[in-house]
Amino acid sequence: MKIDIFCAGGTIDKIYFDAKSDYQVGEPKVGRILEAYKLNIEFEVHSVLRKDSLEMTQEDRNTLKDAISTCPNNLILVTHGTDTMPETAETLKAITGKTIVLFGAMEPAMYKTSDAEFNAGCAVGAVQSLPEGVYISMSGRIFEAGKVKKNVAEGVFEIKES
Repeated sequence: MKIDIFCAGGTIDKIYFDAKSDYQVGEPKVGRILEAYKLNIEFEVHSVLRKDSLEMTQEDRNTLKDAISTCPNNLILVTHGTDTMPETAETLKAITGKTIVLFGAMEPAMYKTSDAEFNAGCAVGAVQSLPEGVYISMSGRIFEAGKVKKNVAEGVFEIKES
């Protein structure tokens, strides 16, 4: 079994620069996160974008969609910033024949209090268990693309009311 992981950036990959007093999106962290555990799966990390999701454009989403579409594997994880993750999930619904699970973190993976490791673990389990389609794994739940929103005030993902 192999899982391909496409990284778009977001808080999960943010690093802090003391000299600049600023956060910037750095190298993907998901490989380091998963390598820390004795997983019985093969995975490959692809760095596609390094953007805060608030800066993502539809062109960026299409770049991500094209990269995933050409991947021969059908088990796909996507690391992504939380603010526009639902919009990207909607774009990825155009891809058929794959199970795609997006996840991210509310705090950078480098923080001890980050939810990055938990979300990565949930996403790894989800991508192996779910039928073809596009999903978001956040806040301890799995949501179908198009049926989820981020509750900014609470810092959680929840079902979007129709």
